[in-house]
Amino acid sequence: MNFTNRDVVSIKDFSKQDLEKVFSIAGGFAKNGYDRKLLKGKRVGLLFYEPSTRTRMSFDTAAQTIGADTIWFAGPEGTSVMKGETLKDTIETVANYVDAIILRHPFDGSARWAAEITTRRTRRGAPKVPIISGGDGKNEHPTQTMLDLYSMLITQGRIESLNVALIGDLKYGRTVHSLSYALSMYNARLSFVAPDMLQIPSHITSFLDRCGIKHSEHSRIEDVIADADIVYMTRIQKERFPDENEYNKVKGLYRISKSMLSAAKPTMRLMHPLPRVDEITLDADDDPRAYYFQQAGNGVPIRAALLALVMGACE
Repeated sequence: MNFTNRDVVSIKDFSKQDLEKVFSIAGGFAKNGYDRKLLKGKRVGLLFYEPSTRTRMSFDTAAQTIGADTIWFAGPEGTSVMKGETLKDTIETVANYVDAIILRHPFDGSARWAAEITTRRTRRGAPKVPIISGGDGKNEHPTQTMLDLYSMLITQGRIESLNVALIGDLKYGRTVHSLSYALSMYNARLSFVAPDMLQIPSHITSFLDRCGIKHSEHSRIEDVIADADIVYMTRIQKERFPDENEYNKVKGLYRISKSMLSAAKPTMRLMHPLPRVDEITLDADDDPRAYYFQQAGNGVPIRAALLALVMGACE
């Protein structure tokens, strides 16, 4: 499928062939360097209604590295959102200034809604401005999944048929949701480790069942770490809990230390979408299986590749 002017709101909208195209271009950037004139004259808007370090900075870096200018806000403070401006009006306005919009928003479905808004603009004769989700509520985070898959490909030499353990906040964790959907295309074996109140949602396990993907639910890291090719750790997200008392029941429940990694295969890689709080101890950083900082670095070539594709600079 052609990427030009394509919205990126759900990983389910992409095929394996689509993802492999992104990985191929990203790999070329990583190996051969970036064409700093590729998006010369283009402008990218980064609208971040929620806090972000890696997603915002890697998109900003990726865009500028291949020649685009960027404009952005980080949080609604200082914008007309504080005056009551709706998401629709913000998107309608900013679409006049930029060639693509990266959106992070706290509401589930906000990225899809923003894409519908920019599509309606085209019926009035305005150019299409693609929407790329930087995460919408507890729903999905498709570009994080792209860099996660790319990281698996780099470290394991394949994505197909990997044994992946996903640990922590699986109920509210949008990165885990997108990753589960994506791994279903690669016949992965998925192990979900979480307390009952934070287990993977049933609509995702039902999806995996329809795809014939093997999966299991666990309460202990020790049950899965020895067999895993990838351990994907996530933090317990305090900001997603409607009741702080519920958060207090599960905070700090799962923690991986360097000593625990001795039970894992030498080829296993420990990943995390970051930020971490206390779920991976600092002594684990020096273990050769720890890959989360390199994983974050992979966001630049992946997001540069995606921007080049949706803005029509690559075929």
